Amino acid sequence: MRRGFTLLEMLVATTLMAIAVVGLLSSLSASLRNASRLTDHDRASIVAKRKMDELLLQPRLPRFQPIEGQLTPAADAGLTGGWKATVTPFEVPPQVNPGMAILERVECEIWWTDGSRRRTFSLEGYKTTLLQPEDIAGGLIRP
Repeated sequence: MRRGFTLLEMLVATTLMAIAVVGLLSSLSASLRNASRLTDHDRASIVAKRKMDELLLQPRLPRFQPIEGQLTPAADAGLTGGWKATVTPFEVPPQVNPGMAILERVECEIWWTDGSRRRTFSLEGYKTTLLQPEDIAGGLIRP
């Protein structure tokens, strides 16, 4: 009696091994794509937080008007894209007078390109602002 594997057994084993290797490589490829996408989102969140901090530190921002800018890869974690922010009153007392504090909502959106697709990341923050006479006279805050 002979010992060893037949040709048919070797073909079946090789086929099963090839299927396992293809499945493993496929899942590895998907994992690398996901890691790359998450890295871009992490970068965007860092850039968005930094931009939001800059906006929140500004003493006066125009209300109801978009504020926009471009991202530069060297300064913004390698992202190429832009940002847009809008400031709106969030909480205003019923009787407003100059010198009163109001709560403003700052919405900031960062966008970048990932190949041919446009990706976005949004943040919102809140800040207090002291009302000026021109805020009430200009109709930006309704008394």
